[in-house]
Amino acid sequence: MTKTLERAATEVVVRPNTYATILVHAEPGKASTHRVEVAARLARNLDARLIGLGAETFDPSPYSGAFGGLGGAEWVGLVQQEIAKNLAAAEAAFRRDAAGADIEWRVTQDYPHRALVETAHAADLVVVGPKGGRGPLQSADPADVVMSAGRPVLVTPDGRDHLVGESVVVAWKNTRECRRAVSDALPFLQRADKVIVLAVTHRDGADKAEQETADVVANLVRRGVDARPLVVTADHTAPETEIERVAALNGADLIVSGAYGQSRLREWAFGGVTDSFLHKPAHFVLMSH
Repeated sequence: MTKTLERAATEVVVRPNTYATILVHAEPGKASTHRVEVAARLARNLDARLIGLGAETFDPSPYSGAFGGLGGAEWVGLVQQEIAKNLAAAEAAFRRDAAGADIEWRVTQDYPHRALVETAHAADLVVVGPKGGRGPLQSADPADVVMSAGRPVLVTPDGRDHLVGESVVVAWKNTRECRRAVSDALPFLQRADKVIVLAVTHRDGADKAEQETADVVANLVRRGVDARPLVVTADHTAPETEIERVAALNGADLIVSGAYGQSRLREWAFGGVTDSFLHKPAHFVLMSH
C-alpha cells in the first residue's frame, strides 16, 4: 500500500521567484531616462543583471530630404554617422541612469523592436516604454515586442521613474495569455503587500468569474502571495476603465494582464484593454502573450 506523507502548512518553505536578468531598451532622451531608472531600480532590488540595448536603423531607400543632392553612398555615410552618434548618447545615458546596478551594454543597427525580440532570450523580463513619436526606426512599439518576445514585458508609463509594486491588480481573464501573465508576474506578486485578482464581467458571467478568481487566489496564496479576489460587473463600461479604477482605488501602480491580439499584415489588431495598456498606460503594466 502506498503511503501519502503530508507536511503541515507551517513546514512549507516558499521560495520567491525572481528575474535574474532584465533587458531594457535605451535611447537618448528623457523618456528613456525614466524607463532605465525603473529597470535599474528593479535590477538592484532583485540582485539582477541589467542589459541595456541601443538599437536604431534607417530606411535605405533614396529620397530627397535633409541630405538632398548628395550621392547615395554619401547619404548613407552621413545617416550612419548620425545613428552612431545617437547610439553613443544612448549608451552614455544608460550608464548614467543605471548607476549602481550590475549592467551590460549591447548595441546594434536594427529596428528596435526586432533587436529586443532577438535579444529577449538573454533575459527574464523586457522593459519598454509606450509607443513613442520617434517612429519604428528609433523607438520600439511595445505591441511588436510583447507579441513576439516570448517573455513578460513591462510597459512603463510616460513620466514615471519608480515602480513601487506594493499593491498590484491582476486583470483576470481565463485565457492562456492571462494564465501565463500571472505566472510570469510571480516575482512582483510575491513581493507585493496586496494583490487583487480582478475579473470584469457581464452580470451573467459573475458566478463563473467568482469561482475562477477564488481558484487563482488560492493558488497564489500557496505561493506566498497576499491575494484576494474581486469581481466587478460592468455591462456598459469598458473593462480597461474598471481595471484602472480599481487600481487607483487600491493605490496599485502595477497591473498584470494577458496581451490579446492578432497580426493584420504589418499592424497588430488588439482589443480595447490590450491597446490601452500597450499604448496609453496610466499605470505600469506587465503583459504576456
